Amino acid sequence: MDGRAATGELVLIRHAPALHGGRLAGRTDVAADLSDAAALTATAGRAGVPVRLLTSPARRCRDTASALWPGLAAGDDARLWEQDFGQWEGVPFADLPDLGPLSPGALALHRPPGGESFADLCARTAPALAELADGGVTIVAHAGTVRAALALALGSPAAALAFEVQPLSVTRLRRLSGDNWVIRSVNVT
Repeated sequence: MDGRAATGELVLIRHAPALHGGRLAGRTDVAADLSDAAALTATAGRAGVPVRLLTSPARRCRDTASALWPGLAAGDDARLWEQDFGQWEGVPFADLPDLGPLSPGALALHRPPGGESFADLCARTAPALAELADGGVTIVAHAGTVRAALALALGSPAAALAFEVQPLSVTRLRRLSGDNWVIRSVNVT
């Protein structure tokens, strides 16, 4: 196989490190650090040349896609945005509230003031991810979007929160039929 997304396959890439200045930036539109040319080249090699390329509308995703495949046009899809953290957007990480020992299920349902929960993110992105997988697609998006795809395959938002998703990592899922998925690889760097 040449690395291209086959029919029914989602190739998900988390954007390059976000230049967030130590602040939470879910929906906040910040740039990406694209200075590591070797990491970008390695990620593009692991992902293969996209048959179809989409991104979240976030600048960090669009710029990462352009750096990975210069000259290849990417469409953007608003359904792939990161989780909306509401009033927590832009808050320094050190000042975010301690949620205590929430179970994975409770954490998936926790909604920041004025924002959406991870379960909300999963419900918002699942139809898009299922639709996009039908033709095979490479998506440059966010850690939350990648976890939402894993939740779709696992049938559980809570279980998907157990996955770490590094910047410039590649995750591959294949839709077999209906709601049946295979997780081919996760967080490959």
